[in-house]
Amino acid sequence: MPPLPETMRGAVLLGPEHIEVQDLPVPRPGDRELILRVDAATTCGTDVKVFRRGGHPRMLVVPTLFGHEMAGTVAAVGDGVEDFAAGDRIVVVNSAACGECDYCRAGRENLCADLQYLNGAFAEFLRVPERFVGTSTYRIPAGLDFGRAALTEPLACVLHGMDACELERRPGGSEVVVFGAGPIGLLFTAALGRGGHRVILADPNPPRLEIGSRLGAASTLVIARGGGQAEPIRAATAGGIGADVCIDCTGHPAVWSDAMQSLRPGGLALLFGGCAPGTSVEIDTHHVHYSEITVKGVYHHRPETVRRALDMLSDDAFEAGLLLSGVRPIEEVEQALRAMMAKEALKVVIRAEG
Repeated sequence: MPPLPETMRGAVLLGPEHIEVQDLPVPRPGDRELILRVDAATTCGTDVKVFRRGGHPRMLVVPTLFGHEMAGTVAAVGDGVEDFAAGDRIVVVNSAACGECDYCRAGRENLCADLQYLNGAFAEFLRVPERFVGTSTYRIPAGLDFGRAALTEPLACVLHGMDACELERRPGGSEVVVFGAGPIGLLFTAALGRGGHRVILADPNPPRLEIGSRLGAASTLVIARGGGQAEPIRAATAGGIGADVCIDCTGHPAVWSDAMQSLRPGGLALLFGGCAPGTSVEIDTHHVHYSEITVKGVYHHRPETVRRALDMLSDDAFEAGLLLSGVRPIEEVEQALRAMMAKEALKVVIRAEG
């Protein structure tokens, strides 16, 4: 690998909807750290929220580089790094658990009492701290390109969500309603279809529903925005009695309600989409009690689901590339995020050279 340059380009978030692309010093690795050359960073719905709100209560404080779905090449290693060398192709996921708390010992690393986060993928280089080198850095399998590899983190979150759905309760596959045909909803659709489940994908956007059909949705349903859609959803399920599982991928309280109301007796609602802070949702106590439904929230990913996501993305039959709407340079991060906000793009690959 050539020596590290002195400066790099990076997209710095300064406040709500305020990004400035700057020339910045290229970081150098400390002991047991490495420097990632970012060959692909993908935009996501969390980036849009961060852009709109000018920060994130858990993950970052402005002014800062941001972006957290990344794949690239090891550009330099610090003293004490033994498992990676310059030139290795890697994915670095955006959080690192301590490995020592009760949650980590129980295999629930996503709830780690000292979970640390890593942002800054919308730049040419990124310093990867020691804990991330040890627990959150993975080699990219041969043949997997950087753009698809950058989808590892969101797919790992989806697989964590699927693990919570108790899908094994129904032999031969469950009937699952996915609310929202954004990137996460489409990844759920593809992964569920791959697992033999019947997916009904519901969204107001017909072009996105078409992509969902290509990714394995058994049927699609155009619904209105703003909730109140439980009745047509139930009518679309087998026998009109509701689905085995309903998954919200929108992060809107009204859709959380629809997800719960669209279940058959004994069903499970997975509330995956994160709602805005301070929001709440009403629960029909009669439905919860007498229909014995299960309501679950899920968050983030675990090392085990990261490994599975990389394996899944390495299979060409898993058409995750359909989510990548284009490639833009770092200088156009804001345009990429605004294209997502306007429903003109699903995910955009950001590269140093467009």
